[in-house]
Amino acid sequence: MRDSHVKTKKRNRITLPVVLMVLYDFIAVHAAYFLALWGRFDFIFSNIPQAYFNAYRYSISIYAVLCIFVFLWFHLYRSIWRYASYTEFTRVFASSGLLSVVYSIVITLVFTRMPLTYYFWGMILQFLFILGMRFSYRTWLFAKSRVMQHVESQARIMVIGAGAAGQMILHDILRSRKNNDRAVCVIDDDPSKWHCDLEGVPIIGGRDSILSGVKKYHISRIYLAIPSATAEEKRDILNICNETDCELKQLPSLYQFVNGEISVREMKDVSVEDLLGREPIQTEMKEVFEFIRGKTVLVTGGGGSIGSELCRQIAAHSPKLLVLLDVYENTTYDIQLELQEKYPDLNLKVLIGSVRDSRRQYEIFSTYRPEIVYHAAAHKHVPLMEESPCECIKNNAIGTYKTAYAAMVHGCERFVLISTDKAVNPTNIMGASKRLCEMIIQSFDQKVKEGKANEIPQLFTHDGMENADKDGTGRVFKNISTEFVAVRFGNVLGSNGSVVPIFKKQIEKGGPVTVTHPDIIRYFMTIPEAVSLVMLAGTHAQGGEIFVLDMGSPVKIDTLARNLIKLSGYKPDVDIKIEYTGLRPGEKLYEEKLMAEEGLRKTENELIHIGCPIPFDVDDFLRKLGALMQAAYANRSDIRTLVMEMVSTYHPAKNCTARPVDAIAFNPSTKEEGDWKDRLRV
Repeated sequence: MRDSHVKTKKRNRITLPVVLMVLYDFIAVHAAYFLALWGRFDFIFSNIPQAYFNAYRYSISIYAVLCIFVFLWFHLYRSIWRYASYTEFTRVFASSGLLSVVYSIVITLVFTRMPLTYYFWGMILQFLFILGMRFSYRTWLFAKSRVMQHVESQARIMVIGAGAAGQMILHDILRSRKNNDRAVCVIDDDPSKWHCDLEGVPIIGGRDSILSGVKKYHISRIYLAIPSATAEEKRDILNICNETDCELKQLPSLYQFVNGEISVREMKDVSVEDLLGREPIQTEMKEVFEFIRGKTVLVTGGGGSIGSELCRQIAAHSPKLLVLLDVYENTTYDIQLELQEKYPDLNLKVLIGSVRDSRRQYEIFSTYRPEIVYHAAAHKHVPLMEESPCECIKNNAIGTYKTAYAAMVHGCERFVLISTDKAVNPTNIMGASKRLCEMIIQSFDQKVKEGKANEIPQLFTHDGMENADKDGTGRVFKNISTEFVAVRFGNVLGSNGSVVPIFKKQIEKGGPVTVTHPDIIRYFMTIPEAVSLVMLAGTHAQGGEIFVLDMGSPVKIDTLARNLIKLSGYKPDVDIKIEYTGLRPGEKLYEEKLMAEEGLRKTENELIHIGCPIPFDVDDFLRKLGALMQAAYANRSDIRTLVMEMVSTYHPAKNCTARPVDAIAFNPSTKEEGDWKDRLRV
């Protein structure tokens, strides 16, 4: 009972809004019928007959009080008018209509018959006044919310760069009427421009003012408009901007600026590549494409990240035939469909096969006779290879040997091996296997240049059609001129299995983002850059080189992860957690681009160098390579120790197992060598 009483008391409580509404209704009723009477006589008060005015004067207040009681009965003072809807409309209509009919009858019977327009327009105006006041509140709230939405949707922009490009961006923002964008401040490092205006927008300071400016001016979007800035300068500025929650955009290149094409539409999102702080590799590709045009090109691993990009660039420049080889059919099928759709006139052959199968390699090379080979096929996942070291040696080292040998004896002009910086002072079997690949390429090149190609063991051929020297005369080795070259670069952004796609998937799932170690660093490059370098090496190779890309400063993986989280619109360790999982088997904190013993030779491109090969006993290496293959196919558990004997810079990490080497495997007698050769003809 007590609760019910309290509820009733609250329901009937008289508040200031209710009092004001009652007062308004009282006045509105008076005004509605006065205007109806006044309008009937052309809005001239002196023309109103006294009888009509007296009837109005003596009846209207009583009628107004009656209206208030009826409105109370219809609950018109209990509605929440910010949510006024059809229900409130029907209540006002019904109550006003009923009251007007009653009033018309009473005033006619008690006082006098009024003009018909007095009844009609009085009822209409009363309804409009009563309804209008109530719905005007909702209309005002709706209009206010629309204005607020407009203000909230209005992007408040900070432009970085008070030069010509920044001026063009500001001008484009100001003249555009299709969006709500508004430039509110400009940043420039030139102190002489501070406290001046550019297109009416204040220049508030240098890059040190970015964070304070974002907070002061409530910035939601930042435009970087310095097309001439170096990669390092952009990186430093973007790293500051990345500390904010603002959307970041930048001009795509200096080209649009030179051609006067700068506009807001040309702005692009900031990508993780922009945060690396390295100028993109610029290569003169005209000569490269002239070298490719009209030739048969084979790309092994053509379904992978690097291999597929190689195929795209090669397909765009009129090869005689493009042969794509890969063992994995899914990604291979995807690139096949892409190339067929984009280049319908391309002479394309897509093959499934393994580089480990020498008979398949001989079949491909004898059928299509490729003049250029880009060897991108390889196992590259470090932790997986640590668990399967023999498979790593079979596919990477032995697969490279088989492909290179088939290329050599079938008249290939250039053989380009795609290597990795993990081949430098390797601590894992994957890196060691790639160093073996480089040594294989160097061995082949040296033997070919010395005219001793026949001394390269035919360990990976088979009796019959695959045997290089079928007739036993050695003529197949007399005119060999294949040039072998390796290209070494770091991690590729966006490649299959690289950290960037993994981080993006983790961010999409809401985290956590897993980083092996807070101090781990890596060198990075983009896929197009890597492919440009590979193709450049294939064009300018003299044989035996290891091309090395100057990839600038290394990047901390932890920083890369945090930048990706920020670019995705989240806050590291707040919205998306970062977890450190520890170094994986065979993984090291940093990668090197070049062994100290190699040294460097410059090329025409200042960002591309040539590593001078470390001397080693080629004959001894080739003998040991045969024994290594035997051990790999036998799935020997001491495979790492065997590799250590061949790659002097390979030092397995502590979490890798290395067993004592079998002396017989590396000191084969003539008889023993023949025995294991026979066993491997499979």
